[in-house]
Amino acid sequence: MTNISAGGVTLAYRALGAADAPPMVLLHGRCANRNDWNGIVRDLAATYRVYALDLRGHGKSSRPGAYALPEMAEDVRAFLDALGIERAVVVGHSLGGMVAYHLAATHPERVSALVLEDPPPPVPLTRPPLEEDTGDPNFDREMLVQTERQFTAPDPAWAPGLQRITAPTLVVSGGATSHVPAPRTAELIPGARLVTIEAGHLVHFTQPAAFLAAVTDFLAALPA
Repeated sequence: MTNISAGGVTLAYRALGAADAPPMVLLHGRCANRNDWNGIVRDLAATYRVYALDLRGHGKSSRPGAYALPEMAEDVRAFLDALGIERAVVVGHSLGGMVAYHLAATHPERVSALVLEDPPPPVPLTRPPLEEDTGDPNFDREMLVQTERQFTAPDPAWAPGLQRITAPTLVVSGGATSHVPAPRTAELIPGARLVTIEAGHLVHFTQPAAFLAAVTDFLAALPA
């Protein structure tokens, strides 16, 4: 694990793969961390220089108390700047998918391809109440509270803002057993390809081989 200062916060990450391979950034889901990708990261690192981050408020990264999704996307942009990465494939799961599509919408020149795994769309969602605070040391409870508000009452400008995404985009839906309407996200992004894997919300964990096949087939078909 390595720490780097990026845009006023410290982000923890680990890097795998050849240093001269095309860069890929992995953004985990809410309440997870960079280790969430352990089951597939080495497969991806056979082709890419993979950077698995802890988003702010998670794992070993900073906990600044402010968790607006556009700010979290700016953290990733600053991370790319700090490492001198001009453009990268960005893969995000759930909350990480939301951060990824905010990055791709506001800084389209920094994202060469976008993979969104069961990403909540930026439209008002009905959600069950948050569970009682258990004092989990792996994430900041305030992150949970603030991001929940953004799930249920997102900025109305976010949905039309996804029209600015120019990167080739794959949306992987977890299918009927997922609580997330990921196909709605695909509808909002120009030219997005939708693949459904009946795995529930944790697609890369429940069906890693199918998830990897969908991602690698999508990326392999892109123009060089």
